[in-house]
Amino acid sequence: MKWAIHQLSKYRHNGMPIDETILLDDVMTRNPDIRKISPVHVKGHCTFGAEQMTCHFQLTGILTLPCSRTWEDVEYPFDIQTDELFSWSDKHKVDDGEIHYVEGDVVNVDPVLEELILVEIPFQVFKEDANHLPIPGGKNWSYLTEEELSVKEENEPKKSDPRLADLAKYFDQTDE
Repeated sequence: MKWAIHQLSKYRHNGMPIDETILLDDVMTRNPDIRKISPVHVKGHCTFGAEQMTCHFQLTGILTLPCSRTWEDVEYPFDIQTDELFSWSDKHKVDDGEIHYVEGDVVNVDPVLEELILVEIPFQVFKEDANHLPIPGGKNWSYLTEEELSVKEENEPKKSDPRLADLAKYFDQTDE
């Protein structure tokens, strides 16, 4: 979503309502864990001052992320509500992260919306019933739960380390 600053002056008195569905596919290049993103529905309202605009956004959509346990696709819905401030004045420019300064004559909101979505991504997502699915082993590795490991240790005879076999013989010898 992009707006020219001089065109926004017509919304100065009543504000500008927003109700659009946009594509934010660039979010997938910024975070390679995102496998797919649905079109994002953006609702909100913007009010204007002489040198700034304040927008209340509500973003809804669905991200497709990998399951942390099975690596299968998991749909992760998001619903983000935020207030963002955009300024096209350089008079008191302080980069504190709360104000988005506009360069040029066009307000481009897409990078801000992408950043809001990226911040909402959890560290781990799990597919439904991922705890009950068996995890197959791979080359030179296997997966056991703690219960399975304790049963395996109880049923297996103790094996001594072959590197320490000669040491065990040393202690079996009697002093002559």
